[in-house]
Amino acid sequence: MTSPRVAFLDVDGTILDHGVSVAASTVEAIQGARAAGHLVYLCTGRAAGAIPRAVRAIGFDGAITNGGAYATSGAETVVAATMPREAVQRLIDYFQDRGLLFFLQTDAAVHASPQVRARFAEMLRQWESAHGEPDEPQTAPQGVPRTRDLTEVDLDRVAKAVFLGEDVDTVARAQRELGDRFHVVPGSMPLPGGSNGEIGMRGTTKGSAIESVLDHLGMDRSVAIGIGDSWNDVEMFQVCGTGIAMGNAAAEMKALADETTTSVREDGVWNAFVRHGLVAG
Repeated sequence: MTSPRVAFLDVDGTILDHGVSVAASTVEAIQGARAAGHLVYLCTGRAAGAIPRAVRAIGFDGAITNGGAYATSGAETVVAATMPREAVQRLIDYFQDRGLLFFLQTDAAVHASPQVRARFAEMLRQWESAHGEPDEPQTAPQGVPRTRDLTEVDLDRVAKAVFLGEDVDTVARAQRELGDRFHVVPGSMPLPGGSNGEIGMRGTTKGSAIESVLDHLGMDRSVAIGIGDSWNDVEMFQVCGTGIAMGNAAAEMKALADETTTSVREDGVWNAFVRHGLVAG
């Protein structure tokens, strides 16, 4: 076989098309690559406790979660970089002062207010009204996310924050006002209007976590492949030897990657793995 490689895969927009099932070709690609001696890691903005069961069931060698705040390799924790408590409080104050809905992620769960859960439910109703019955489970909405109450969150365990705004410039404004200390990127939730963003500590990204995992494995970044579609994947593209944008990614994201594969619904992960010899076509 070829020399072992390591692939880092985003979840939403890469493994999932924001739906509830995973394409058979994606499962075959991941399991086939691992059987051939390659390593495959999840690399997601989601909390570990919010990764869908269908994704976890595929089988991976580890996972980068919360946009890089946590990383595991097998049973070992490689990265655990929670936000300082006072930084979390600064974000809470920022969101509340500006009337923004938000939720906080620990590695175990997502914590949201009743207002956020109501917003998710309304988003789902709007999606169903606009799209009707989905033609396949991959494109069906995932439903209202399972969350714990915001009042129950341990502020010493927060890894990431996500916010929702009614204005299209909410994320750009947050980048200007919080960029001195925080890493702020547009989010990937398919909202019918407004904008959403993700916030971690500055320097904590998928890319920084990948570098830690590669150091842990004793592997060079030249053998790493990163596949994604969203703005929190930019640093992944930068540190991996080969950064691959999904066909469903925005044109700006494709321009930042080394190459582009097909979309989720067109076997994008499978085609990328074949092209780079992780599985036989």
